[in-house]
Formats: sequence, C-alpha cells, structure tokens
Amino acid sequence: MNRITLLIDKLKALGARKLAALGLTFALVVGVVSVAAFYLSRPAFEVLYAGLEREDVSRIGAALKSSGIPFDVNPEGNAVSVPYGQTAQARMLLAERGLPQSANAGYELFDKVGALGLTSFMQEVTRVRALEGELARTIQLIRGVKAARVHIVMPDEGSFRRAKQPPSASVIIRTEGPDDSSAAQAIRHLVASSLPGMTVDQVTVLNTDGMILSSADGEASDAVPVKTLTLEKSIAKDIQDNIRRTLTPYLRLPNFQVSVRARVNTDRRQTNETIFDPDSRVERSIRTVKESAQSQNSGGAQTTSVERNIPQNSAGAAEGKQSTDESKKSEELTNFELSSKTVTTVSGGYNIEHLSVAVLLNRSAFSEPNKEPPKPEAVDRQIKEIEQLVFSAAGLKKERGDTLKVTAVDFMFNEHEMSPVESPGLAAMLGSHLGSTLNALTAVAIAALVVIFGLAPIRNALLAESTPERREPPPLIAEEQLALGSPPNDVVTPPLLAGAGQGLLGNVVDNAKESARTRLEQLIERDDAQAAAIMKQWMQS
Repeated sequence: MNRITLLIDKLKALGARKLAALGLTFALVVGVVSVAAFYLSRPAFEVLYAGLEREDVSRIGAALKSSGIPFDVNPEGNAVSVPYGQTAQARMLLAERGLPQSANAGYELFDKVGALGLTSFMQEVTRVRALEGELARTIQLIRGVKAARVHIVMPDEGSFRRAKQPPSASVIIRTEGPDDSSAAQAIRHLVASSLPGMTVDQVTVLNTDGMILSSADGEASDAVPVKTLTLEKSIAKDIQDNIRRTLTPYLRLPNFQVSVRARVNTDRRQTNETIFDPDSRVERSIRTVKESAQSQNSGGAQTTSVERNIPQNSAGAAEGKQSTDESKKSEELTNFELSSKTVTTVSGGYNIEHLSVAVLLNRSAFSEPNKEPPKPEAVDRQIKEIEQLVFSAAGLKKERGDTLKVTAVDFMFNEHEMSPVESPGLAAMLGSHLGSTLNALTAVAIAALVVIFGLAPIRNALLAESTPERREPPPLIAEEQLALGSPPNDVVTPPLLAGAGQGLLGNVVDNAKESARTRLEQLIERDDAQAAAIMKQWMQS
C-alpha cells in the first residue's frame, strides 16, 4: 500500500498535462501493437463453403482457377478456402455462375418455376423433387449419416384402375461407421410419416455398398444376414462386458482377455395347438328309440300218407304247423360337448443356439510381487473359481451345448505398444509452429521499436525540466593554492596586489574565500541540482 500511495503521489505531482500526454502515448502504443498483431496473426485462408459434394468442389475449383483466385481444399474434400479478404469477391463470382449447385434442392425449386406455361406434369415433378430434397436434408441431420438420397414414387391415378396404387420410396445413405443399420428403422418411419397414404412397408433403405438395411417386414434376403450379424455382435459385446465387470476386481484388466462367439437363430415360428379336456363335458342332447314287434304264423296243409288215399266217412280236422315271433328293441344316444382350447404362438424374436467363450489369463497375475510363484494346485483351483464366475456371468447352459475354455499362459506384452508415445523434438515443434513463431516475434519487435523510438523520447521530453539557460559560475579558489600564497591560473590577480605586502595579501585571500563561499551558498540556494553536478565534476577531477 505504501508503494501504491507513493506511485499515486508521483503521478499527481506530474500534473494534468503530463498525465494526459502519458495516457495518449500508452493508448497509441497499445493500438499500434494490437493492429500489428491482428494483421500478423490473421489466417492466410478462410473457409468459403463447407459440406459440399465432390461435383460442387470440382466446379467451384474450376471457376476460381479461371478467375485467378487462389483456393485450397481440405483433406476430406468437402470444403473450399480462399485467401483472407477475398471471400466476398469469390462468393459473388460463384453466385453469378450459379454455384454451388445443391443436388438436394428442396422447396426453393419453386422459386425458379414460372407460372406462365407450366403444365400440371411439370408441377407434379417439381413437387416430388422438392419432397425428395427436404427429406434428404432431414435424414442427413441424423447422427452418423453423412449423405442421403431419396427417391419417391407417387401413385398414378388411372381412370380404369380398380386397386389403388400406394406410394413408395427408397433411401440410400452413407454413414461414418461400418454399422449403418441402426438408423434404418428411424428413416423408414420418417419417410412414411412425411407422405400421405404411405406405410412403413413401402419404404426400403440401402447403403452405399448396395446392401439392403431394412425393407418390408424385414423379409429381404440381403437384409436378414446383416441383421443377424449385427445381433450376434451385440450379444457377444454384452456378454464380454459382463465378464469384464466380473473379473476386473479379481484380476487387473491387462491380465485377461475375453472372446465371445454367439450363434443366434432369427427364424419366425408359429405354433398352433388345440387341447381337449375330457373331464369337463356337458350333455348337449339325448335320443331314445324303443321298438316292439310280435308275429304268429300257422299252416293248414295236411301231410301226404296212405290214409289220405282211403275214403273217409267224415272229414276230420286238418293238421298243420303254427309259429309265434316276438321282438323288442331299445336304443339310446347321448351327445356331449367337450371343452377345447386353441393356443397359437408366434415367435418373431431370436433364439440363442450356441455360445462359445474363451478366457485367456496371465499366469504372472496369480503370483504376488517379491514372493515365490504359487504351486500348480493353487493355480488350478483359482482357474476353476474363475470358470464358475465366467459361467454365471455369461449365462451359459450345458443343455444348450455352450462351451467355455479358461487357460492361463504367460502374456507377451509389446513394450513399444505399451510405452507412451514420445513427444516430438524441438526441431519438429519449431517446424510445425514456424509461422506462428515468426508472427509472434514480429509483433514483439514492432512493440519494442514503438517503445524505444516512440515512447522513450516522449517520456524524456515530458519529464525534462524546462529551466532557463544557466551560466557557469566563476571557478572557486582552491584552499591549497590560497594557503601557498599563489592564486590559481584561471583567476586574474589585480595589478595593485602585485607589490603589496603579506598583510595585504592575507586580507585579499580572506576576502576571496569569503566571496567564494558566498557565491557557492547563493548557487546552492538558487539551483541545488546544478551545484551537485558541479561538485561531482570536481570530485571526478
């Protein structure tokens, strides 16, 4: 605080004029250094257009080259840069030639369509192109999708067509990573919801390799292997993560490696089953039929004999045969209604058919530092414990035929891969930052020149005392010379003193001393700085 107070007092002592001059000088120096640093540190190139297609980049490059404007293209090939300050000129030049030409133009297509002479067919084509462009722009906003093209087929309303033709669409995408099937379902729903009358089944999504990612009900022959492979990778990754979380507290992460292979079945299954319960029955109808019949037969024919040929006095009773039949029939029919249950099971998911898990352990992880290696029996016991942990963490099943193999070996670590990457040397760092270093040194040099040749002279001129011109005082008479009786060389002795006696000479010397002391006191009172400078010159001489 004392120093701050002293500094404030000194600044106040300078006066308002000097303080204002110093403030203006400081502002001038800061402004000059800032402007110089801005012009030295600004980039050599600035982005003209980014996110371009390759065709647009080639057209823009040809146009700029023909116009004499230098340009640069980034390593990805989707951005064009021009020298700093020429961006507006380059954009005006490209706008005059209609560049860049976006292939995914949306509703701005209607800005170029004139109402005069436009047929209904051209209006419909322009509408479809606008829808395709807007959908492609929206699809490119999805994370991971770098480019997209959409083709829409609108229904043709025919006069003699019985069945109504639904609209359909196909989408081709280019993604950043190899797994490009994650956004296929989302794209199908987006396109289907954007057009009236379109369903999700009418949208097909492909990738740039020509592989179908998603189609109607997922029945495409090319899409099933991709979905199955993706599902197997996802299951294997989940099982590996579970095993790592289980073994990491037991062993350090570099001391084991896990490999999982899953085989799944994605076939759709439908099972129909009808079950009858004989215990639960209900009488539906009863039918009873009873029949009774009786018949009697008699025959009057006589038998043939000798007596039949002898005349008889009177006819006797005829002899014959008699038979009687009687039958009864009773029939009862009862109809029962049995309870039945029909079960239909449709399985559209997946089924894990087989899992293979291999775990590789580092043998040195079982031994403690600065101790003897463990015995083989102890190592085998720990390996069996690890097998049980892995078996439970992976969810393996013996009846399914899953396999598990755990082996302990000595790991061979690659020292070059495990060692940290060496930092670049001083020459490489200076080479990579050579431009920035030169700009910084130039800014520092400009600031130093401004301070040395601008600030220092102004400060000296402001702080210098505006004193009147001073005349050198007459030299003083040295006491040694007066004591010896001889005046100094630069003091003129009056002629009257040449022949005077010693008494007169003594008075003159005393008077000279007194006058010299008086002049010295007056000089010190009038200007102490000048007196101090004269005394320093005497001391040096």
